[in-house]
Amino acid sequence: MSKIAITGAGGFLGLHVRAAARELGVNTVAIPVGPGFDVDHAVGALDGATRLIHLAGVNRGTDAEIQEGNALFVQQLGQALERCERAPESVIFANSIQAGNGTVYGTAKQRAGAELGTAVERADSTYEDVLLPNLFGEYGRPHYNSVVATFSHVVARGGAPEVHQDKELQLLHAQDAADIMLGVVGASDMDRASHRETVAGILGHLQEFAAHYTSGELPDLSSPFRRDLFNTYRAYAFPENMPLPITRHADKRGSFFEIVRSHGGTGQTSFSTTAPGITRGDHFHRRKVERFTVLSGTAEIRLRRLFDDQVFTYTITGDEPKSVDMPTLYAHNISNVGDDTLYTAFWTNDIFDPSNPDTIPETV
Repeated sequence: MSKIAITGAGGFLGLHVRAAARELGVNTVAIPVGPGFDVDHAVGALDGATRLIHLAGVNRGTDAEIQEGNALFVQQLGQALERCERAPESVIFANSIQAGNGTVYGTAKQRAGAELGTAVERADSTYEDVLLPNLFGEYGRPHYNSVVATFSHVVARGGAPEVHQDKELQLLHAQDAADIMLGVVGASDMDRASHRETVAGILGHLQEFAAHYTSGELPDLSSPFRRDLFNTYRAYAFPENMPLPITRHADKRGSFFEIVRSHGGTGQTSFSTTAPGITRGDHFHRRKVERFTVLSGTAEIRLRRLFDDQVFTYTITGDEPKSVDMPTLYAHNISNVGDDTLYTAFWTNDIFDPSNPDTIPETV
């Protein structure tokens, strides 16, 4: 298995890069920088790695903290690269479109990019300095990583955020950024993958999502941007909004209930039977929206976020049908814990593509 070294592995983009690396079957090794830096560990992580991805940065604090922090990280990596017998084949720096814009942060990022490039040249590796736009996605820190994280967090809890300064943003989903960092796609594809939207427009989309999703309905997911933004929103709604209640109508003829109401985009519905004691799943999705609905029998649905130990468990019966949506980057499975055959309906927003299934093995 190939190895990739990452700084900032515990951060927002680090989570998404590690998740994307899981799909590639690539082992990721974290390199702490700053006060926790250990040069021997860093050299071991870099030695024989195919790639170093430098994600760590300082974007909050005093002017001195921003300048000195970003410079220190690069100096530490340069020290490790100099001692490395088999330096990584390539080094990629997650820089910012703000680099060189005259602000303290922009100047610090520009200098860090240049200094890292010099260190990489001495190590005889290839170097790519990627200017990333505004990133958004699941599990960013509200009031820290992006306005999308803040708005999603507030709207998912029934709040009404205000737009104090409306402007257009270039937005890139963190999974698309991860693909660039890993070399799956080139940085030249960034404009194609990114989307331009105003701050007010972002809020409008999120409020529309909430209006539908609070009643269990799925919004229009006909564009990659709306799908990614909806996945971001529902990451903040989970687990409080699960399971989704279903109204069941029954009389002497039998019973009837709705499974999915979708307001636009593609979709695929599947059905399975599961024998008692059998478990299905144990995988996660990077972008797919997926809903489980128990029709008959007794099921235990379990979910665990990647790189976390907490497991959420829902026991659902066909007598009181409910749906459970699978958040992206959550390993999940469904088990028949009853004595009879389990009947389950599955809905996904995409048509299954065997060449790109977006289904990555991961035990809950």
